[in-house]
Amino acid sequence: MTRHHPDPAPGAAPAPATLSEGIRTALAEEIIAGRLPPGAEIDEQQAALRFGASRTPVREALRELAAAGLVEIEPRRGVRVAALTLERLGEMFEVMAETEAMCARLATHRMTAPERFALQSLHERSAAAAAAGEVPAYDALNREFHSALYRCTHNRFLVEHVQALRLRLAPFRRAQFHGEDRLRRSFAEHGAVLRAVLRGDGEAAGQEMRAHMLTAGASLASTLRMPG
Repeated sequence: MTRHHPDPAPGAAPAPATLSEGIRTALAEEIIAGRLPPGAEIDEQQAALRFGASRTPVREALRELAAAGLVEIEPRRGVRVAALTLERLGEMFEVMAETEAMCARLATHRMTAPERFALQSLHERSAAAAAAGEVPAYDALNREFHSALYRCTHNRFLVEHVQALRLRLAPFRRAQFHGEDRLRRSFAEHGAVLRAVLRGDGEAAGQEMRAHMLTAGASLASTLRMPG
C-alpha cells in the first residue's frame, strides 16, 4: 500500500528528492540569508511541525547542516546556528576547487564519446535557464553537469570523495546563484570547461574548473555579510 505523506505546512520547502533534503535546503537558505542569525536556536519539534514531518527527517537534515558547518549540535543543549567566517568559507571552496579541477582533468582523458555528447547536451540544456535567471532550474542542471564530470573520471573512490565534499558545500553553491548576473557567468564558465574537454586538453579543463569554483566562492562571499 502506498504511504501518504501529509502536505507540508506553509513555508515548507517544495517537494525535493527526500523530505530531509527539503528541510535542509530551506533551513540552509535561511541561515545563509541571515534570517536565522548566528546563535539562533533551531528547535527540533518546532521544525517538525513547520515542515509537516516527523522528527526523524528533521534530525537528519540538522546532521547534514552540522556537517556543512552551518549549525552546531550540542548534547543536552540543542541546535544553534553556527558563526561561519569568510576564512572558513574560502578554505572550503579552495578544497572543492582543487578536487573538481582533478575531476575535470581526469574526465577529459577518460570519458567516452557518448559521455562527451551527454556533457555537451547538458550544457546546451542549461542555456535557457541561465538566460532567464531561473535559479532552481539552472541549479539542477548545474549539479548534473558537475556530476557528469565526476562520473567520467571512472574512479569510484574519487567520485565518492567529491560527492561528500559537494554535499557539505551544497547550500553555499546554490546560494551563490543569487548574486548579480551569476547564472550567466556560471554558464559561460561551464562553456570554457567544456571547450577544453572537447579539444582533449585536460590541463586547461582543470584550470578552467578551478577558476570556476573559486569564482563561485568569491561571488557568494560578496553577497554575504560575514565576519572575516
